[in-house]
Amino acid sequence: MRIVRRVGASPRERGSATGQTCPDIFELSDGDFAVIGREATAELDPELPPDAARADYERIVVISRATLVRAKLDIPDA
Repeated sequence: MRIVRRVGASPRERGSATGQTCPDIFELSDGDFAVIGREATAELDPELPPDAARADYERIVVISRATLVRAKLDIPDA
């Protein structure tokens, strides 16, 4: 598995002063996506709706709205 490309604008393009410590989205060689975000599993796990579940090896991460909105054009429809 490898990172193929960034999806959306870089942190610097989104206004990060350092461009190094901000949420990011990447497309992987197997077609999946990797997300860098703030870890919020303990905070949000109790808030999951009844039809949602998280495996022990999964984590809930938060990315800014701006990160996802700027990535929207780069996310494939299928």
